[in-house]
Amino acid sequence: MSAHAPTLLANAAERVKRPSVSFEFFPPKSDALEATLWESIRKLEPLGPSFVSVTYGAGGSTRDRTHRTVARIVTDTSLKPAAHLTCVAASKAEVDGVLRDYWRAGVRRIVALRGDPPGGVGMPYLQHPNGYASAVELVETAARIGNFDISVAVHPEKHPSSPSFDHDIETFKRKLGAGATRGISQFFFDENVFLRFRDRLARAGVYAPILPGIMPVTNVKGLKKMTDACGATLPRWMIQLFEGLDDDPETRRLVTAVTTAQLCARLSAEGVRDFHFYTLNRADLALAICRILGVRVKEAVQ
Repeated sequence: MSAHAPTLLANAAERVKRPSVSFEFFPPKSDALEATLWESIRKLEPLGPSFVSVTYGAGGSTRDRTHRTVARIVTDTSLKPAAHLTCVAASKAEVDGVLRDYWRAGVRRIVALRGDPPGGVGMPYLQHPNGYASAVELVETAARIGNFDISVAVHPEKHPSSPSFDHDIETFKRKLGAGATRGISQFFFDENVFLRFRDRLARAGVYAPILPGIMPVTNVKGLKKMTDACGATLPRWMIQLFEGLDDDPETRRLVTAVTTAQLCARLSAEGVRDFHFYTLNRADLALAICRILGVRVKEAVQ
């Protein structure tokens, strides 16, 4: 851990009076997990996030639960939900119907994704016989059906199935041209990964907002499975920090809070003003890190 970490954290909170934050949740699979989700939503709601996103499972496997969760956020909270929507395992008519249903329900934000194949990342993408072929087509459709605010995925370490960074950047350009507003990045653990990607985009003439995806994770074994699937790098120093802590969850959480806050502080020092937290439906770490960044309860929702 850098000796300058306390200074970095203090400077980040002082320099940026109020960064913009957003949070990602996933739809619960059981009543117990649903209770945990809604407890987390209620804890984070007073921070006044710019939006909260709700994911789809692989192959659209949680589609109905996603819709129910988004609908409840609209009716029961002050939050602005952004519903994930994919092309996987759905016809154009089905996807269009979902978009129209969201619009009628008051949802104005979409995270448009091609989606992972049902077999997982690394398996060939199989277009539905009557479906959309790509996220670009999905963005075009969402922009046509409603005046949605559309976010899309970007990969600062390159999409695992992409041939090159140049291909990734051209795809992002096409999404923006089709109606997307911003990119949300895959998670990463070294600020230089994100900053180099930002520089690549600038050299290509792309200046659309990119939200860094921040993943506060205490379970390194589980995290390694995720990084192997999505192509993100798990630094050796991070693995070493958690060595010997398998039976000490409290210390793991403290280590996670400090290292993640330091990552955000370094990004803030480089001019990053928006942060997207992958909460894993747990509020405490995101709350602590937001506090360090200077995000406080908004008076309007106190």
